[in-house]
Amino acid sequence: MVKCIKQYVQFDSFKIYTKIFQGEKQQPVIIMEAGYGDYSKAWDRIAEGLTEYGTVLTYDRAGLGKSGKSSKRRISSEMVKELRACLKQLQLKPPYIFVGHSFGGINIRLFTTIYPEDTMGVVLVDSTPENYKEDFLPIMSPEFQEAYYKQFVYEGSYEEFMFSLGEADRHCKSMRDIPLVVLAAGKKAFYSADAQLKWLQLQEELLQLSTNNKFIIAENSGHYIQKDEPHYVIDAVKWILGVGER
Repeated sequence: MVKCIKQYVQFDSFKIYTKIFQGEKQQPVIIMEAGYGDYSKAWDRIAEGLTEYGTVLTYDRAGLGKSGKSSKRRISSEMVKELRACLKQLQLKPPYIFVGHSFGGINIRLFTTIYPEDTMGVVLVDSTPENYKEDFLPIMSPEFQEAYYKQFVYEGSYEEFMFSLGEADRHCKSMRDIPLVVLAAGKKAFYSADAQLKWLQLQEELLQLSTNNKFIIAENSGHYIQKDEPHYVIDAVKWILGVGER
């Protein structure tokens, strides 16, 4: 039987909403990091299923979902500090497996860079590459680009988002041999054939982050692989556990 514990973690001027899913297996702790402007609901389809392999944490970053707003900048380094504080207050001890969707991949890469000793493995789910603006956005239609820039009202500004990508570019070039799975969406909405190929190329380049890696294309998934083909995310976690037990 899976138990879901919902609680708030208190910060100075705001609270962060968390959900801990627990089955029979307590370790490792599997931390689910949602994309830009998204929150814990992004993982509803797979959170309980992952409890077969450990304790699962989903949460709403500051200013999203049921969490209060923070006065701090909405950049990755601040988000990592907040996640670290949540883990401490919730008494969720390492090892950690991180699953990061879209922009959430930037956050977990930074966490792993700062705390490699706590990290058992990383799953990047159609994660944002730090060179997205330079190497991908220009090949998309003007309509797509306009919609892209308009989204930056949900969680931090465009400048803060780009600052976070810069943090990844400066500090997150290597996870050494920490097990890494890169999941790439093979059926992106509004992408031409050329754009889809370019996206897969950028995703595959993320393998350079670790010498211990695996690349999977979810052929029938859009951006939300965890909703379209959730078994890929579960299998990625299983692969990391298998590598760790060798």
